[in-house]
Amino acid sequence: MSEPLKLVSHQIGSGPPLLILHGLFGSGRNWGGIARQLESAHRIHQLDARNHGDSPWAPSMTYPEMAGDVAAYIAGLGSGPVDMIGHSMGGKTAMTLALTRPELVRRLIVVDIAPVAYRGGAQDSYAPYIAAMQGLNLGGLSRRSEADAALAGAIPDASMRAFLVQNLDTDASGYRWRINLDAIAANLSVLTSFPEIDAHFDPPVTVLAGELSNYVRPRDEATIRKFFPASHVTVIDGAGHWPHADQPERLLKLLREALAAKA
Repeated sequence: MSEPLKLVSHQIGSGPPLLILHGLFGSGRNWGGIARQLESAHRIHQLDARNHGDSPWAPSMTYPEMAGDVAAYIAGLGSGPVDMIGHSMGGKTAMTLALTRPELVRRLIVVDIAPVAYRGGAQDSYAPYIAAMQGLNLGGLSRRSEADAALAGAIPDASMRAFLVQNLDTDASGYRWRINLDAIAANLSVLTSFPEIDAHFDPPVTVLAGELSNYVRPRDEATIRKFFPASHVTVIDGAGHWPHADQPERLLKLLREALAAKA
């Protein structure tokens, strides 16, 4: 396994540390609205995963490697076990960390992901998304709306395009992607899987699943309990895979309840 990368984080609030790990194609700032609602009781650390946001790039991004990045970040805090919220890819990273370094995790909240491999369905759409973004002529762009229009044929969902285009940054030389598309493409099969880990994490774990999402299915609950015997799955009505965008108030209520529960 490679040496851990030094992750960039966006921090607000005061109190015990709460780490938020975002999903694929995202960044810590995607959770800014939720973070601002929790900052009175926690020091929020919105981490950018490797190959995302402002964090360093690397050719490999397995879940043990990404969990190692987070473990190194926690060690840098010097504050002992921390509370964690992980969404999608970030949820798998958080689960991997809890299973392999349980002494670093106090409370674990997993948002709309299970510790299973995903094949078919929405997951198969990732490769065309990446190919479309890789094929975009960045040198010909003068505004993000042009990128949105150019991607419309390959990515018909307007909300997904808007989410992906957030990863475009600009400087004096023009537009560039803030995500490592080549590394994500090369590691896609790893990212849609879950590592083989012979361990379990005994403290209570909250799993929040979107009602309209297919990422946490009834058949996954046995696997969730195998790794996390004290886990509890709650369905968020009216939410898809991004509950922090679809049902932020309901998600916030559930997060506060989970964070207030006895660790």
